[in-house]
Amino acid sequence: MTDQHGELDAALERVIETARRHLAAVRAAQGRVDDDDVWQAYVALNNASYAYDELLLDAFGEVTPWDVESIDPDEADERFAGAEGVEASDPHPRVISVRQRRDYRVPSIAALVRVAEAARREGTPEGDEPAPVEGVGEAVLELLQSGDGSLSALDVPELEPLDGVVMVSEVGTPVDLESFDDDDPVGPFQPAADDRLVGRLDEHPFLDDEEHDHAGHSH
Repeated sequence: MTDQHGELDAALERVIETARRHLAAVRAAQGRVDDDDVWQAYVALNNASYAYDELLLDAFGEVTPWDVESIDPDEADERFAGAEGVEASDPHPRVISVRQRRDYRVPSIAALVRVAEAARREGTPEGDEPAPVEGVGEAVLELLQSGDGSLSALDVPELEPLDGVVMVSEVGTPVDLESFDDDDPVGPFQPAADDRLVGRLDEHPFLDDEEHDHAGHSH
């Protein structure tokens, strides 16, 4: 029984120590999701708690309130690629690319420019005179900027939506905007050789219900 007491005391000390390390890791992470140090500390605390619970059960037939199962530390390393040279085993892609094109007809250039100038005035500090909006392209950019880049900012009567398409691909690496010129219309949208197209959604804004059922297709 003396040996069991010593083992229990040591196991309890490991629970306390791993709990302190877990708290320190949580504090250091400052709310980061899926932090590797937090996960490793969690595994250590989990396994220390499990070991103490098992010893307590063997020695006295008692259990703790902790309903835990042992976690394989090697599997924990693979989960976060925490061990050097160990690759994560998650089969899902880590980077998804969504490419969208939507075309619009402009019934009245003057009307579109007026709407864009009104949006520009709202975003201009009081007392400053905003520059005039010059042309259709600048008008559309102004509406997008006023809507934080969302295409919903273009849902205005002054733009008549035409067909559009959305492409979803699994890609090996995210886009590096610094590697393309500002006036490059193709580069940022050009798929790489190892990109895999998951599916394509066609947008037809003026189809009736029966035709709309057959509008989209995927690969």
